[in-house]
Amino acid sequence: MEQPIINKILQENATQVPEEKVWYAIRVTFNRELKVKEDLDLRGIESFIPMKYVMGTRRGRRVKKLVPTIHNLIFFRIEPSLMREYKATTKLPIRYIMNPATKKPVVVPDKEMQNFIAVAGTYDEQLVYITPKPGQFTRGDRVRILGGPFEGAEGILKRVKGDSRVVVSVQGLVAVATTSIHPSLLEKLPKTK
Repeated sequence: MEQPIINKILQENATQVPEEKVWYAIRVTFNRELKVKEDLDLRGIESFIPMKYVMGTRRGRRVKKLVPTIHNLIFFRIEPSLMREYKATTKLPIRYIMNPATKKPVVVPDKEMQNFIAVAGTYDEQLVYITPKPGQFTRGDRVRILGGPFEGAEGILKRVKGDSRVVVSVQGLVAVATTSIHPSLLEKLPKTK
């Protein structure tokens, strides 16, 4: 979608009640998530792709390269009307991830996304990404991390690969487990209903 179209939509919406930006979970086909992110960055649309470092070879030398951790997944933060317009006009291969219960696009709450970015955005090599199964995160204590690189993130305390870790999930789409965290850096939160 061209910038003049976005400006026109913004002007039309100026007389209406402003829409709140929301986080959408989007599938991108053909491993083009970085191309979509580049397009979003050019348009000033906030986005996030979970990334990790991997060792590769370039011109016969070993190099560390930053790559998407979960291929074909990107999160956008945008107003619903602009998202519909972007999706309808882009030539990039994107589609909503749908909530099977509501048959509507998955919208990730801001706090959940902040927690996920706080952990996944560190590119820590010891992070473990988990494709959750329904109900996988209903057991365990909800905790907040009080110190270190993940300070402020909230999640569920789990045992992963033999260590106590905090698991932060995004509505059953993806989860990430922190490195081992000492209990002194955790605060137990009340159970949510």
